Amino acid sequence: MRRTLAALTLMALASCTPSHTAPQAARASTAASAQTLPDMRRFTGRPDVPVPLQPNGQLARDFMALTFQLETGRQLDTFTRFEGPITVAVEIVGGGPVPPTLEPDLDDLLARLRAEAGIDITRAAEGELGSITVSALPRAMLQRHVPGAACFVVPRVAGWKEYLRRRFGPEIDWTTLTTRTRASVFLPTDVSPQEIRDCLHEEVAQALGPLNDLYRLPHSVFNDDNLHVVLTSYDMTILRATYDDALSSGMTQQQVADRLPAILARVNPRGRRADRVTIPESTANWNAALQGALNPGGSDTARLAHAKNAVTLAQAAGWRDERLAFSHLALGRAALPLDGDVAIAAFLEAGALYEGSLGNGLQTAQASLQMAAFALSSGQADAALAFLDRAIPAADGAQNAALLATLLLLRAEATALQGAAAEADRIRRVGLAWGRYAWGDGALALRSAEVAGLRPGA
Repeated sequence: MRRTLAALTLMALASCTPSHTAPQAARASTAASAQTLPDMRRFTGRPDVPVPLQPNGQLARDFMALTFQLETGRQLDTFTRFEGPITVAVEIVGGGPVPPTLEPDLDDLLARLRAEAGIDITRAAEGELGSITVSALPRAMLQRHVPGAACFVVPRVAGWKEYLRRRFGPEIDWTTLTTRTRASVFLPTDVSPQEIRDCLHEEVAQALGPLNDLYRLPHSVFNDDNLHVVLTSYDMTILRATYDDALSSGMTQQQVADRLPAILARVNPRGRRADRVTIPESTANWNAALQGALNPGGSDTARLAHAKNAVTLAQAAGWRDERLAFSHLALGRAALPLDGDVAIAAFLEAGALYEGSLGNGLQTAQASLQMAAFALSSGQADAALAFLDRAIPAADGAQNAALLATLLLLRAEATALQGAAAEADRIRRVGLAWGRYAWGDGALALRSAEVAGLRPGA
């Protein structure tokens, strides 16, 4: 059981967290077989994620919470956005090759922002200073100055050098803005294509609009659970409202609140319906428990204790929404290295809660991934396939290549366990094609080997 749980833990990390750097052995084995790898696959267009109709009363509360508060809890007194056409420039810092998917993924994102959010945003001309600068640099260089950061966005600077000059001054404090004229997104170049794309979506969106994240939003990238990795139709509605003509930089909270009903009636006309009960905000104690449960620097026992506390706090608060489900999901992940029975029970409960409130969507697929892995490791191919066949469409629709690749590689192993070797090889190649995007070629061999190791007799 300990060997299986260790493999499951690695597999969970591979599907849900940044890959960063891979061991040299994995790089070597991948390089040796590079000529046999399928072509990388990448997503284009908008994700196919069903978002339930949002009553405009609740949408207005979401908008105000996202717009007038930072993730730290600090309040913003003034509404800010870019005024007029927005341009986006790219700078590559520190040498090295330009990630081949960065600019195509950026162009796809800008096309979606124009079409779905109605924002006048384009690429800057060659040599032109952009309203937003996407500054890509080696991860070690980025984290030398901002330890632990995967990617981030700051106002009033155009690129890395200007950020270094101003990083300790008040200029990069969002609370001092009255309008947005410049912003820079900083992301690493030497990570997987999916990590780069995910940074682009969240950080460019925050450069444009909301600066907060809320755990209670199940259909948004503006959520610290990191389950959604590309902007959803919900996010585009928030951004469309942000750039409605009735708003302008410098407005107070009350002025924005007064205009929101008419704005939301335009951008979300089907939301003109009876409001539901106000969703309570997350508590500070629960937020802290979740952060402890997800802290990669914490010990296994500490993460498990924090996760159990998060479940207890969510239950005590009376929540039956995605926050309770995510607490159970975090508990399952934290329990993997220590207690298989607790992990299985937590994943089953998370899956049931997610399915009950959100259907067979992306969140349910995360729990199904774990149950499929347990079923495969115990030789139950049919049970594994039942979980996988429900989860794969959701991962595909949400454009989460890491989750999709892991699910497909699991499906290949379950199919092989049934004796269908040729079909298993076909599915495995599709999984590898998505895996190249999800984890990068340097980590691909390691990730696929972790999944293959779950099949009995492998």
